[in-house]
Amino acid sequence: MTTVTSPLAGEAIGLANVPDPVFSGAMVGPGTAIKPQPGAGEAVSPVDGTVVSLHPHAFVVLDDEGHGVLIHLGIDTVQLNGEGFELLVEKGDTVKRGQPVIRWNPTAVEAAGKSSICPVVALEASADQLADVAETGPLATGDTLFTWKQ
Repeated sequence: MTTVTSPLAGEAIGLANVPDPVFSGAMVGPGTAIKPQPGAGEAVSPVDGTVVSLHPHAFVVLDDEGHGVLIHLGIDTVQLNGEGFELLVEKGDTVKRGQPVIRWNPTAVEAAGKSSICPVVALEASADQLADVAETGPLATGDTLFTWKQ
C-alpha cells in the first residue's frame, strides 16, 4: 500500500473538476486535483521514489512498489515553455516524500492565462485501487491525497 501526499498547499477539488477533459475524464488515471495557494512555492515529491519523468510543468515519481504518480503543475502550462518553473532535481534522481522537485508560481501561471489547478494522478491504476481520495477541503503540503491499495 502506498500513501500519496499533497505536493503543495491549497484546496482539494477532485479530478472531475479539472478544466481539461484528459484529466477530468481520468484518461491518464484516477486521482485528485489541487487548487494551489497563490504566490511562489515549491512542488514536492508525494512519495519516496525515483523521478522517471521531469518537465518544467510536470513530473512523475515511481515508488519502490512500481506505482507512478504524475504531478501536473497547472493546465496547458506546457505552452509556457518552462518560463516560471525551476527544476530542483534531475530525471533519475532518488527523492524522498516532501523533497522539493520544482519551484513555480501559481499566480504567475494564472497571469499568463493558464489554470493553476494541479492534477495528481495514479498512473496505470483503476479507480477501485485508490482509497480515501481527498476531493474537497484545505490541504497542507504533505497531507494525504489518497492511498493506493494495490
